[in-house]
Amino acid sequence: MKSMKNNVKLKACLFKILILTIILLSIFVILNISEYNYLRNNTNEKVLEVLSIVKEKYPDITDEELLNILNTKSNHQINLNKYGIDITKDDISITNSKAYPYILVLNSLYLFLSIAIVLFLFLQYNKNKNKELKDITNYLEEINNQNYSLKMDSLSEDELSILKNELYKVTVSLKENALNSELDKLNLKESLEDISHQLKTPLTSILIILDNLNDEDMDGKIKKDFLHDIKREVMNVNFLIQNLLKLSKFDVNAITFKKEDVKWSKILKEVIKNVDYLSDLKNITIVKDNNDGIINCDYNWEIEALTNILKNSLEHSKENKKIYINFSSNKIYNLVTIKDEGKGISKKDLPHIFERFYQSNKASKDSVGIGLSLAKTIIEKDNGSISVEASNKGTTFIIKYYK
Repeated sequence: MKSMKNNVKLKACLFKILILTIILLSIFVILNISEYNYLRNNTNEKVLEVLSIVKEKYPDITDEELLNILNTKSNHQINLNKYGIDITKDDISITNSKAYPYILVLNSLYLFLSIAIVLFLFLQYNKNKNKELKDITNYLEEINNQNYSLKMDSLSEDELSILKNELYKVTVSLKENALNSELDKLNLKESLEDISHQLKTPLTSILIILDNLNDEDMDGKIKKDFLHDIKREVMNVNFLIQNLLKLSKFDVNAITFKKEDVKWSKILKEVIKNVDYLSDLKNITIVKDNNDGIINCDYNWEIEALTNILKNSLEHSKENKKIYINFSSNKIYNLVTIKDEGKGISKKDLPHIFERFYQSNKASKDSVGIGLSLAKTIIEKDNGSISVEASNKGTTFIIKYYK
C-alpha cells in the first residue's frame, strides 16, 4: 500500500490509461451504433421494398398481418441455396454482405490502434523508468569512484525519485565525510608537527644539560641548578603529555561528565591551591570576593579548567601584582571573572588564544599553548562558555556556567 501510495508516476500513468480507455470505449460504442444503424437502415429499406411488392400482389393482406409475419417466428423455410445463398452463413442483403468486410476491417483497425496506444503508454513509462534506473546506476558508479560533485534534482515523489533523493543525501554525507577526513588528516599532521616541536625543545635542553653534567670538575651548585632545570623540563613534558591525553579523550568523546551541585568556594579553594607554588614564586596576590553560590558541573574537570586559566594569568603577570577572581549569579548563569594586571593580549593574538598549540609573542618560555584550549573544551562540554577581554592594563577571562 505504501509503495503504491508513493508511486506517483505509476498512478499518473494508470490514470491516463483509464481516461484513454474510457474515451476509446466510448468511440467504440459510437462506432458500433453507427454500424448497427447502417445495417438496420439498409435491412429495413429492403424489407419495406419486399412488403410493398407483396402488398401490390396481395391487396387484401393487411399491414398488421405483414408485421405479424415479420415478428413471429415461423418454421417455414425458403430454400435459397439454388441462388448461392446459405441463410446460416450469408446475409440475404447483398449490400449488407458487401459492407461487412469493411466493418470488420474498421473494427480490427480500431482495436489494433487502441491496443497500440495503451501499449505505447506502458512502453513510454517503462522507458522513463529504465532511464532513471540507468541514471541511478551511473550515479552509483560515480560515487564508487569517489566523485561526490554530482546532483540529482527531482521534485516528484515516486519510488525511484525517493531513491534518487536518498542517494543524494548519502552522497552529500559521503562528501562531507571525505572532506572531514581530509581535514582530519591535515589537522593530525599539524598536531603531530606541533607536538613534535613542543617535545623537541625540552628534550633538546635536557640532552644539552646531561652532556654538561658529564664534566667531573663542575661546581656542585651549578650541577644542582642543572638538575633543577632538568626537573623543570621533565615536568613540562609531563604536563604536555597529560594535557594531550586529556584533549584526545575529549576529541573521541571518551569523557563522561559527572555533574553535581558544587559550592563555588569549594572549587576555588582547590584551584588556588594548585597554583600556590607559582603565585608564591612571583609574589602575586590572588584577591577573591566573598560571594558564593552553587554551580552544577563536574567538580574535578572544572578544577582542571580553572587551574589552567589561573595558571595562564599568573604566567603573564609581573611579579608583585594582583589577580582578581569574582563570582556572581543571576537567573540564567553563574559568572566567574579572572582578571590579571599582566601584559595584556594583542588584537592579533586575541582571536587565537584558545587554539591548540597557539603561542603569542608574549608567551612564557615554559608555555606549550595547550592549557587554554583544554580549559575551553572542558567549560563548553560542561554547558558553559568562555571569552576574553584584554587591554594594556591586563586580561580578563569571563566564564559563564548556564543553569
